[in-house]
Amino acid sequence: MTAISVLVADDHPTFVRAVTLLLNGDPDIEVVATAANGAEAIDQAMAHQPDVVLMDVNMPVIDGIEATRQIIEAAPHIAVIVLTMFDDDDSVAAAMRRGATGYLLKGARQEQIRRAVHAAHAGEAILDATIARRLKIVFADRPAEPSPRRSFPQLTEREMDVLDRLAAGLDNPSIARVLYLSEKTIRNYASGIFTKLHVDSRAEAIVLGRDAGLGRA
Repeated sequence: MTAISVLVADDHPTFVRAVTLLLNGDPDIEVVATAANGAEAIDQAMAHQPDVVLMDVNMPVIDGIEATRQIIEAAPHIAVIVLTMFDDDDSVAAAMRRGATGYLLKGARQEQIRRAVHAAHAGEAILDATIARRLKIVFADRPAEPSPRRSFPQLTEREMDVLDRLAAGLDNPSIARVLYLSEKTIRNYASGIFTKLHVDSRAEAIVLGRDAGLGRA
């Protein structure tokens, strides 16, 4: 099995060293490059084509949100996980809209960071538990809205079922179990949903689904 290649982008050298040691301690992960600012992160991502990028938000030259956008626009196969101190709603929303696969806070446990890399490589969306709980409260407090299915007339009933589970935060294996389908079928449905919704990532589809009221059950 080929190791998951990772680029660590952060302007704090001590943190970069710590994360690099942590990830390289996993036999299935290899840190292939590091970057100290957003522009360097873009260059290194293009040069090394890593499977996953760990990206800080607040970086010099080009901030992490814009660097994420440019990386994913140029190389959609790269999964970007934002790993930062900033937990405000604006930063979370901006990162996800730019195509980030996940959003973790720097206080995350070491094992959580390793799992996030594996999950992102597998195409799953990752949110820090604190942020996920806050989003759940925000959606729960919203007033009743028209049927979410009216928001996506281009989707089939089964695609809506899959999007609903995506918005609820389920990964592909869990959706497959709930809907009694194979994981490959779920991946195919998800790909079709992304195309029809004109989004480039699972995270963007989740945001659209939740905005429409899906994922509350």
